[in-house]
Amino acid sequence: MLEDRATAVSSPTQWPAAYPKGYAVVDVETTGLARDDRIISAAVYRLDEHGEVEDHWYTLVNPERDPGPVWIHGLTTAVLDGAPLFADIAQEFAARLDGRVLVAHNAVFDWQMIAREYARVRSEAPVRQRLCTIALSKELGLPLPNFKLESLAAHFGVVQQRAHHALDDARVLAEAFRPSLRAAAEGGVRLPLLECRPLTEWSDRPVPRQSAGGYGSYRPTSWRPSRKRPACPYPNPGRYEDGKRLKQGMRVAFSGDTSTERELLEDRAVEAGLHVATSVSRLTSLLVTNDPDSGTSKTVKARQFGTPIMDEAAFGQLLRDVEPADGQA
Repeated sequence: MLEDRATAVSSPTQWPAAYPKGYAVVDVETTGLARDDRIISAAVYRLDEHGEVEDHWYTLVNPERDPGPVWIHGLTTAVLDGAPLFADIAQEFAARLDGRVLVAHNAVFDWQMIAREYARVRSEAPVRQRLCTIALSKELGLPLPNFKLESLAAHFGVVQQRAHHALDDARVLAEAFRPSLRAAAEGGVRLPLLECRPLTEWSDRPVPRQSAGGYGSYRPTSWRPSRKRPACPYPNPGRYEDGKRLKQGMRVAFSGDTSTERELLEDRAVEAGLHVATSVSRLTSLLVTNDPDSGTSKTVKARQFGTPIMDEAAFGQLLRDVEPADGQA
């Protein structure tokens, strides 16, 4: 059983040749979870191809705005005022990431926060692939009560000293990732690698700095706030049929981690004349997901309703040539 192998610490005699040659285990603390929130601290543990620690790095970052939930991360305005701006540490951060697979717990969040910061300084992070330790835990079938970092740490006997401190969270994840990686190598498990696509355009909404009096302006939100889109002008032509083109008006839902930032992917779908749905129903034409076995509510409903399921890469290809709605030129 893979769950038994996952506790082993010895390296397999045959390391998979296709596995990456190095990893950057990353954790960032932020002012919040929305797309206009900022990084306030970052840590990187560089690991070799077998998951052994090479070195580590940590920095505070001045977000030039309210620091957000201080009761979680403990970083106040006074502490961050003397910290470097992201532009000041971007080059050093990039050197730690260069040529390595970015590893994080809920990697889509850390990657998108990092990608946005680099977009703000008109640059790109040198990251081409990421690996989410939640997805790897699922691939290994680890018997975890949930997929929180503390549960993964407890499974491997890693002691967490300062939760929500970027350096300690990165250390904990690095120590838990090493036996996970070795278990995957021993079992010949395919690593759940996803492509990282940098943002090439960015515009910030102004966010006022909080005065020294407190943190009343902080508003916890989703990391991807909902956007009110105009109604799709085309009727729903029904479900997508394998081998055919997408057609304007089709209802498309998305689930799970995507290589392209979800909001940008949805924008492209809307521009092509598709209806982006926030849930799956009998009227849904297609579900796009890179993890059809994830067991999310959307994938479960898609199977119940017989809704076609497609991965992001295939969907991206079909977006290039969407069939016009009936009566459209």
